[in-house]
Amino acid sequence: MLTATVARKALLAALTLCCALTASADDTRYSAYHDYRVVTVAEGLIRPWSMAFLPDGEMLVTEQPGRLRVIRNGELLEDPVEGVPEVFYRGQGGLLDVVPHPAFALNRLLYLSYSKPLANDESTTAVIRGRYEQGQLRNIEEIFEAKTRGRGHYGSRIAFDDNGHVFITVGDRQVPPSGDLEDHPAQSLADHHGVVVRLREDGSVPADNPFVDRENALPEIWSYGHRSPQGMVFDSSTGNLWITEHGPQGGDELNLIEPGGNYGWPVIGYGVNYGSGKAIHEATHREGMIQPRKIWVPSIATSGLALYEANAFHNWRRHLLAGGLAGQQIALLELEDQSVIREETLVKGLGRVRDVRVGPDGFIYIALDDRRADPSAIVRLEPVAREEIR
Repeated sequence: MLTATVARKALLAALTLCCALTASADDTRYSAYHDYRVVTVAEGLIRPWSMAFLPDGEMLVTEQPGRLRVIRNGELLEDPVEGVPEVFYRGQGGLLDVVPHPAFALNRLLYLSYSKPLANDESTTAVIRGRYEQGQLRNIEEIFEAKTRGRGHYGSRIAFDDNGHVFITVGDRQVPPSGDLEDHPAQSLADHHGVVVRLREDGSVPADNPFVDRENALPEIWSYGHRSPQGMVFDSSTGNLWITEHGPQGGDELNLIEPGGNYGWPVIGYGVNYGSGKAIHEATHREGMIQPRKIWVPSIATSGLALYEANAFHNWRRHLLAGGLAGQQIALLELEDQSVIREETLVKGLGRVRDVRVGPDGFIYIALDDRRADPSAIVRLEPVAREEIR
């Protein structure tokens, strides 16, 4: 049986080999507390959406068209993983998040989210799990299918807590706000538009979910009133669940998720209608609706979210790393008492940041989704000592 310590040592060694690259690929940048180098990990990817690290040193990357790719010993393998379900690849749809089970070294379970094709050219957010063995995904089970209809905003981020639960984000599916804003499906508990879902690892509903006993409410809903949550991370040290979500034109949000909480979309918010700049919301505040911990105006088009708890960048410990697509950046957020007290911009202009993860080596890995410049790449940030720069 592979112990966690042995698995971690093997992974660290493999990542060191996997991602050792030529100096010509380096790009040194500067920040307040750490200088860092941008190093290319893998090229030749088509619309990478998410990354995951495995105990044997492999790195998995989802490609939105529907492929799960493997980086092994520094090479992007030509053949994708077999057994991935058919995806609805159109617009924002496709193969999206990939997250190993916390006990992956023992059970080999991978969780994948994707836009699932339905009848009549419709689609919805779904999550499956399966055993990953020898380049194949086997014994696949669907643990969640969202009750939604729409064009985009699938959400699709997956995160585990430390108590056997899995959280899944679902967007509002781009249902336009109109008329009475409280009639928008993101304000309803009868469907999955604009929600965070909490399930057991096998897809069953925990008995202590906030809406289990409420009539006409879906019992798996953990929070609602979200627009397009595309970043999520669970903080094991505090039990906090953080998400980032797209506002419309302006008004991206960082939210601390409370069970049963209503986050207000589209009744309250800080953005405006695309193009026209006309107001969408009734106000920015309302009693009973939860305020974001941070907003971005103008929007950075938030994407992946990670919590830095490693040692390679020791002055960034306990900081959040929020990716930005339109902003082409990572927002480094310093936290104090569940509030953001400082923000610094990293890797400005590097490309559309689709995902950000912290590797077992403590380096920061970034998936770049440059749709107009495919193929895209995975890069990583490595610390650079200031005397090395001189």
